Amino acid sequence: MIEKNIQILDYVKNIVNKLEKSGFEAFVIGGCVRDILRGKIPKDWDITTNAVPEEILKVFPDGKYENNFGTVLVVYEKKDFKDVVEITTYRSEQGYRDRRRPDKVAFEKDLDKDLSRRDFTVNAMAMKSKKSKIKLSENIKERHIKEVSDYLIVDLFGGVKDIDKKILRAVGEPIERFKEDSLRMMRAIRLAVELDFELEPKTGRAITKMAGGLKFIANERIKDELIKILKSENAYKGIKMLYEHKLLQYILPELEAGVGVKQDRHHIYTVFEHNLLSLKHCPSKDWRVRFAALTHDIAKPQTRKIINGIATFYNHEYLGAKIVKKITKRLKFSNEDALKIFSLVKAHMFYYNVGEVTESSVRRLIKKVGEENLKDLIDLRVADRLGSGVPKAKPYKLRHLEYMMKKVRKDPISVKMLKMNGDILMKELKLEPGPKIGAIMDVLLSEVLDDPKLNIKKYLLERSVELEKEDLDKLRFLAKEKIEEEREKEDDEIKNEFWVK
Repeated sequence: MIEKNIQILDYVKNIVNKLEKSGFEAFVIGGCVRDILRGKIPKDWDITTNAVPEEILKVFPDGKYENNFGTVLVVYEKKDFKDVVEITTYRSEQGYRDRRRPDKVAFEKDLDKDLSRRDFTVNAMAMKSKKSKIKLSENIKERHIKEVSDYLIVDLFGGVKDIDKKILRAVGEPIERFKEDSLRMMRAIRLAVELDFELEPKTGRAITKMAGGLKFIANERIKDELIKILKSENAYKGIKMLYEHKLLQYILPELEAGVGVKQDRHHIYTVFEHNLLSLKHCPSKDWRVRFAALTHDIAKPQTRKIINGIATFYNHEYLGAKIVKKITKRLKFSNEDALKIFSLVKAHMFYYNVGEVTESSVRRLIKKVGEENLKDLIDLRVADRLGSGVPKAKPYKLRHLEYMMKKVRKDPISVKMLKMNGDILMKELKLEPGPKIGAIMDVLLSEVLDDPKLNIKKYLLERSVELEKEDLDKLRFLAKEKIEEEREKEDDEIKNEFWVK
């Protein structure tokens, strides 16, 4: 549905107006027009003009021109806000021997030439205020100009209609568009899931036919599109579309190895289906956790063995972590992102049974995966469970694990919270190491629990001098009672938080 209450930001309007006052044509163009018509504020603003870069720089002397594509960068800065607007000369492109970049770029004088080189109809529209005049040319007719609110849209290829119908369609002949730039196939699916659009059938068939062109694209570019798909609200749909249109085999062939691989016991889906459904049900919005959910069982095809008539996948998590490490290296993920995904996949089979697992074993788990990954590990387990077809995402034992994790992380009610330690006591009171030091510390802790304002080094030292003269057996008993009472109180609060007994 086309948004009627649309708006171009003032500083972008001012750039267009300055170019027009200098005698040039200028339009807001591309993805920002698409976003405006959908009622969204564009992340990036692009302007196109018949002025060549040298002429643009005369209008905007502070602009930057450091490329071969006719794009001048103009910075808008005010108080705490900064934005960069790209102004590009109308251009046409020829020859795409590397399936990615044009061999030749030619500056043009007519807007239609620039619109014709673009990828999808929803990205091939130009826009300006109704107060401005639009020059009609041989290829731009009255029927191509749509009036929306206070703006005029130049729409040669039906982008307005496609937005209204929520369809993503290639400009002109889709096979030609994908021959020019093979990454457009992956971008088509990424845009479809980000916008919640459907691929126009002819465009979809062209992707399937031309899928092999993705082999010519640098892994860094593939990674960027993959991450955007994983970040979208329709990440599951995006990966499924990559598979259906034959692109996934060139991105994650290791994942496709799970197609048709059956599982037993509590799994009702094949390995591939389970991995995709785990992504679908992953509660985390962090793309790295979603990627871990998608790949957590990636090694099951290699580890599958039939024992007593049952399919087993022993140690698949460890081999899976190695495979994921190779994938993240191949796709040029950052070291930080790669390590996080590796750690989650490796630890996703962690054992936990209420009554069998001790606080020390939970501490070891925390040390193994990193405290910063604890919530993500739980989210991965939830995704794994729901991806297996079980009805309950978080059973009692997972909630109990969350409780235990929080309990051991907080290390509640400890003498470590005091602004005093045994070494200082021994030095100031001239005491030898022994139970008396611990007894004094426990008494100090019990008093600080009653009144946190007392947790000051000067007071604690003065109070220690007094306590050193007292009958500590009695004081130790009272201190222990108070500390245990506080521990039980906090433990009950944590249990209630996670609904455990």
